[in-house]
Amino acid sequence: MNKTIGILVAVVAIVAVLSVAAFSSYNSLVAMNENINGKWGQVETQLQRRADLIPNLVNTVKGFAAQEKNVIDSVTSARAKLAGAQGPVARSEANNELSGVRRQ
Repeated sequence: MNKTIGILVAVVAIVAVLSVAAFSSYNSLVAMNENINGKWGQVETQLQRRADLIPNLVNTVKGFAAQEKNVIDSVTSARAKLAGAQGPVARSEANNELSGVRRQ
């Protein structure tokens, strides 16, 4: 009878240890899953911020592109005037115009 009680106590102890290990493992898995979900939430937040900034970037680039287009058109026009200028006075005026456009 003492052997039976000893075996029963050993079995109960083994079951208790396995139960504690199983619950501990489960809790660790749940904690890791929550950690992953939190980190993924941070990634999604950064992606959303990035997506929200794109329209501002596009508008800024459009503004600079419009200004650059005006500068290029002015330089092209002044260069064409210089190339087609006849005589020293016309060449001087066209050259001054081209120099003025480049300084803008």
